[in-house]
Amino acid sequence: MKQVWFKSTLALTISALSTYSLAGGFAINEQSISGMGTSYAGRSSSADDASTVFGNPAGMSRLKREQVSFGAAAIIAKTDIDHASGTFAGSNDGDMVPFTAVPMGYYVKPIDDQWAFGLGVYVPFGLITDYEGGFQGRFYGDYSEVRVITTQPTVSYRFNDQLSLGLGLTINRIDGKLESAVASPIPGGAESRVKIKGDDTAVGYNIGVLYEFTPQTRAGLTYHSKVDYTLEGDTKISGNNPALGNFGIGAYGKYDASLDLTTPESVDLSLTHDIDERWTVYAGSTFTRWSRLKDITVENEGVRAGPASATFGTITEEQNWHDTWSYAVGAAYKLNPEWVLRAGLAFDQSPVNNQDRSPRIPSNDRKAFSLGAAWSPNEDITVDLAYSYLQEDDAKINDVKAGKGAYRATYENSAHGLGAQLTYRF
Repeated sequence: MKQVWFKSTLALTISALSTYSLAGGFAINEQSISGMGTSYAGRSSSADDASTVFGNPAGMSRLKREQVSFGAAAIIAKTDIDHASGTFAGSNDGDMVPFTAVPMGYYVKPIDDQWAFGLGVYVPFGLITDYEGGFQGRFYGDYSEVRVITTQPTVSYRFNDQLSLGLGLTINRIDGKLESAVASPIPGGAESRVKIKGDDTAVGYNIGVLYEFTPQTRAGLTYHSKVDYTLEGDTKISGNNPALGNFGIGAYGKYDASLDLTTPESVDLSLTHDIDERWTVYAGSTFTRWSRLKDITVENEGVRAGPASATFGTITEEQNWHDTWSYAVGAAYKLNPEWVLRAGLAFDQSPVNNQDRSPRIPSNDRKAFSLGAAWSPNEDITVDLAYSYLQEDDAKINDVKAGKGAYRATYENSAHGLGAQLTYRF
């Protein structure tokens, strides 16, 4: 049971909107469709529209008109599970990530030639995985749904023609529902089920610098802070597992649980250069401090004294994740006054060690290719469209834990991303 709770809270910690979100590790990239078209290569330096509230708050200084940008990205994932084996019988259908939509919305208002105000609402983290009921790896997690919604009020200040600074406060709300099977300690005994809910609200910040070397060349640097959470919720156990009988309500019980966790900081650096009136090129890299996740300690309360307290008390498990880098390059071509075409390539490292990979987050290093287009029928409206294709290296799972048995498999993961965004200038 303690391992079931650990794996479930781990999913809260490393929540990505889907297991195959178009970014690496916990984070997702789908906060801007205009940026999606270039694989986010110029995320902290392009400042094309109000989505710069997330990409680089200093970029608001380049927006001369009040405007709103809103849209959504859809993720269509594909997973094949091969060479599966384990202690318990079960199926391995794959394709456990349902069709997923990621909304976003931003507002920017220039106050004067130096100050600008912005507001963003977006989804930086989340998780949806839904395996079939008889999934062979169900004791390591078969259903996860987690959402993080962030509201970010932001200000920027332009010191001169070259230098701008921006700062945003992030208010982050996390909630989730996670389920797993619990094996019977008696051979041939009935399985039980655990359902977990938890939530918290925490505060962080984003800070960005934009420097324009020339009117054609600019660089941006954005720091997204770590965020400290204390998730609180409850765990419900149901079924006919005799190991759960010491809850005193047959084989059903409920207890309080909490987990202190920190999502890591990241630094994004990018460069945008206008070659001429038609061509623009972008390059960028992002560092994420995943090495913060060395272990997870869970505190469980409300458990009776005796054997249950030893099983459901404080637990700690090692993770030993490592820091990662991602890289991207992209280009945009202005076809005519109405149309801009975009393309980009990206590479993301996975922070997960091969020894610790589980069915919750069966990911590996990935490559992504993106295409995009922007249509501006007039000076007030821009419609951005984007498509991305992601391919991961094969992800091998080799989990062996007491009470859960063994589960081994190879995951072949890919995903298609589609996005649309509307920008309206007042």
